[in-house]
Parts: sequence; structure tokens; C-alpha cells
Amino acid sequence: FPPTVFPLSCAVQSYSWGKVGLESEVARLLASSDPLVQIQPDRPYAELWMGAHPRGDAVIRDNRIPQKTLGQWIADNPACLGAKVKDAFQGHLPFLFKVLSVNTALSIQAHPSKELAAKLHAQFPEHYPDANHKPEMAIALTPFEGLCGFRPVEEIVSFLQTVPELRALIGEVAAEQLERSGSDDPRGVSAALRVCFTRLMKSEKKSFIDQLNMLVKRISQEVAEGKDTSGSNGDLLLRLHSQYPGDIGCFTIYFLNLVRLEPGEAMFLGANEPHAYLHGDCVECMACSDNTVRAGLTPKFIDVLTLCEMLNYTPAPSSSKIFPATQSQLDPNVYLYDPPVPDFAIMRIEIPPSIKLYLISAVDSASILLVIQGTAVGTSTAAASEMSLRRGSVLFISANESISLHLSSPDGMLLFRACCLL
Repeated sequence: FPPTVFPLSCAVQSYSWGKVGLESEVARLLASSDPLVQIQPDRPYAELWMGAHPRGDAVIRDNRIPQKTLGQWIADNPACLGAKVKDAFQGHLPFLFKVLSVNTALSIQAHPSKELAAKLHAQFPEHYPDANHKPEMAIALTPFEGLCGFRPVEEIVSFLQTVPELRALIGEVAAEQLERSGSDDPRGVSAALRVCFTRLMKSEKKSFIDQLNMLVKRISQEVAEGKDTSGSNGDLLLRLHSQYPGDIGCFTIYFLNLVRLEPGEAMFLGANEPHAYLHGDCVECMACSDNTVRAGLTPKFIDVLTLCEMLNYTPAPSSSKIFPATQSQLDPNVYLYDPPVPDFAIMRIEIPPSIKLYLISAVDSASILLVIQGTAVGTSTAAASEMSLRRGSVLFISANESISLHLSSPDGMLLFRACCLL
């Protein structure tokens, strides 16, 4: 039988927001997994794509397999997905697994629901290339920062009162409407929030550039005088403005939560949730789609109207954006991040130094395994030969196959495994 468990060599994307050279976790994983790789010190290593996406299909590292890439192999062997996954997702791997190394902010964006994606794709296929939704989950590998979801109203109102430049762009009427909206009427709050955010995003270019320049000048002076600028979110404003000068996205920090994740903590981004990653390294899993509606902090196509229409305007504290992992009842070394969508789930597997033999158990879904820390030799009845696993190794595991790990590192192992638990 040809092997159904095999190592992958994965595609790297050099987007300009990525960390450069060996500052990037993507580059460090790459260098560790393949000593022949030359890491270029000035090149951004932004994303590692582990999956079968046509723009970054993983290459199979097993010369007994005739197919060159994972996408070709799955097309020829769809049973590897598992019966349920194969039927539910028309013979395609339903997720793309990634590592991201973020140096400068990604665009303010949201991803459409399936319903909206179908509509956008039909109307504007050049901007919305498919008809699928794109829920995402990020799990921090290093301290990670992002903007996510609308802040509690009292925080936004406080900024409207301490940042006159923001109030000027939104206008007195809309600002007062938000200030008057009561917590007993959530629909009224959401409606007022929608008006305020839309007024900001649709403000005239000249007026928002003027207000932004005034704000940056004022905060810079306050910083020079040693004043506390946290009431105007000064640090973040100056940082984003230095990365994207004159960009409307700089003002969104007054509406969106700043979420800080420690390693192992996660955030889940469902449909219509506004977000922007700011800094740090993470593993990310998402449904297979390229649909992104952008509105700022980007040189790419922006679609402010669609974004303002589609967003979920439910305010919530930043603490509520941290998605919990549950420890497995069957195996205390496994923590499961199981989001409210069928397309994917992620397991974090932490093997302590005391364990020298560990079984990666079979699941009824194709899965992709990434080694972040530690070394081992992996054996499987479904693999051609033993596989040497080290930091940066990536394995494809067909449905219902398991792998025995013979650990050789003194500090145990840390692995992440993406799969589809229907």
C-alpha cells in the first residue's frame, strides 16, 4: 500500500507585514525543519501554509508517492479525508492551517457569512473569489496582540469625550445618540454604534487626514511632555500611524477591543467580526476561502460600504474574545479548541519530559500535525518508514491513522494538530 501518513514541505508567503529573517517564527520553524534552507535576513517570512490551497499547496516529502502535492494527492485519494468529511466538504480538505509572524498590523477586516459570501462572489468575483465563509482561529505562540470586536459602549463613549478629533469626524448628532443609548436596549445600542462607525469610515478623506494629523501632533506633544496618553490610547495610535500614515484605520482603535493573548490562548473570529492582527506569532486555522472585506490599514482594495453593512455591532469586553481550550477527558496532554463551526478544530498537544512513548491517536478526519518544540521518531503502519520529527516538521495524517512518537528530547514536546470533528 502507498503511505497515507507522510511529511510535508509547506509554502511560505512573504507579505510585507511579516517579521523579517530569523525574527520570524515562520523562518525559525523553516530553518529548523530543513537545514538546507537559506533564511534571507531582510525578507519578511509572514505565513507558513500547511494545506492544499491552490496558491500554496504543500509538497509531499515522500518519493514513494507519485503525486507531487497534497492537493493532487487528496483529489486522487479522497477517502483519506474520512467518510463524513469527504461527504460534507465535497472531497476537499475543509481547512487551511497556518503559522503567522506579524510585525506590522494587518488590515482592519471581516469575513462574510456563507450567505453574504455567495452574494458578494456573484456580484464582484474579482474581489470575492469564492462563495465560502472564512471563520478563523488564532492561537498565540508568543505574546500576541490584535484588535477584535466592538468595545463596551462605555469605553467608546469615554474616547468620544477625551478625543475631540474622533468626535469631530463622527459628528455631534451620532456621538450623542451613542451616549444616550441605554444598556436596557441592546438593539438601540447596536444601531447607534453602527451609525458612529459608519460615519467614521465614510468621512471625507481631507477631513479625516486633518483630524488624524491634529491628533497625532497632540499625542506626540503629550508624550514629549511626559503625560499619560492612555485616555486617548496614545501608544497604539502612534504605532499604527507610523506603520500606515494617513490611514482611516488608525481611528478604529477607539471602537475595537485590543486583545492580548499569552502563548496557548486563542481568539475565534466568526462571520462579520471586525478584527486586525497587530503583532506576534500564532498558529491559525481557517475555513478554505479567500473572502476578506477590508476597510483600513491596507494598500489593498477596500470596501467600506460592505464592511459597515455586514459587521456585528454587539459590544463586548476584550476578555470575552479569548476562546477557551478544554482539556481532553481521554488524554490529559491534549487541549482542544473547538470553535462553533464545522470546518475545523485544533488540538494543542503538550507531552511532558517524563513521557518517552506517546500515541497520536486516530481521528475520523484527515489532520495536519505541526511540531513547535521537541524531537521524536514517529512510526505508523500507514507510513512508509520511520519519520524523524523536529521543530518545524509538518505531517499529513489520513483519517483513522495513528502515529507512535518515540521522544528523544529532554524537554518534552509541543505540537498542534488541525482536523475536522464532525
